[in-house]
Amino acid sequence: MKVEEIRNKTNEAVNYLVAALESGQSDVLAQYLNAMARFHNYSFGNVMLIARQKPDAAHVAGIRAWNALGRFVKRGEKGILILAPMVGYRRSRQNEIATEIDSDNTADERKPEHQLIGFRAVYVFDISQTEGKELPTLTEVQGEVNGYRERLFEFVESQGVELSYSERIAPAKGLSHGGKITLLSGMQPAEEFSTLVHEIGHEMLHRGDRRTLTSKQVRETEAEAVAFVVCQAVGLQTGTASADYIQLWHGDASLLRESLEAVQHTAAVILGAISPKPKEETQESEPSRSEPDSASYSPPPMAEAAVAESVPF
Repeated sequence: MKVEEIRNKTNEAVNYLVAALESGQSDVLAQYLNAMARFHNYSFGNVMLIARQKPDAAHVAGIRAWNALGRFVKRGEKGILILAPMVGYRRSRQNEIATEIDSDNTADERKPEHQLIGFRAVYVFDISQTEGKELPTLTEVQGEVNGYRERLFEFVESQGVELSYSERIAPAKGLSHGGKITLLSGMQPAEEFSTLVHEIGHEMLHRGDRRTLTSKQVRETEAEAVAFVVCQAVGLQTGTASADYIQLWHGDASLLRESLEAVQHTAAVILGAISPKPKEETQESEPSRSEPDSASYSPPPMAEAAVAESVPF
């Protein structure tokens, strides 16, 4: 299948969401946001493809990956189509010139470069479509934010945002503006965590042009969606988060997509920063994995539909 056909399928997924919201099915938005929480290492396009084809997917992998884990795809199961990057080695002309000038470190200079050369369609399967050995449970969060809360504080500080507490902001739970966040004193840890994610979402999403191009209602909805995705990913329940986006964007599928892309990317940056780090860092090769840099985050542009990710849609 060609990349263009897969791009069309992604657009179809967005259009499906628009149609569902127009007909009052706001639960479809919750399904898409849940998919963002479960697959925050995947590109926006692949998240949309997974959510459209199998909304209840929890953990996807290719056949070989499942086989290596002692699990096998059940007979008759249909794969979930996504895009995977094709990576190859290409010798740099600059390296060739450098080698001709200086013979030192010749082996290093002639080493081919690791480059993205294209994309291909692949099929993955959800764990529910497989059978075999039980997978080990690494972490189960039951409404607790220990560890995540502390790492979130560190992330907020790394973004150059000043955090303070006050009783005077009641009944508001949190306020943010101009690199400063104020939280209501005395909140429970889970509520404090959710509120802080909401407010740092504002700081990351709604700076510069994006603030002037969006209404207060849109900004609040996007920040709440970021909080929903992050909290779902760490095991917290925060309500339905099924606000009707279609009313905010007046039925414009392109603007809806840009808004959801911004939410997905922002949540992915936060989750990448607060997730527990393994004792030994290992590089895994997942289909269409994207790794946002939390140290140099900038909000996605509103006016451009192109996605600055590893997948061209």
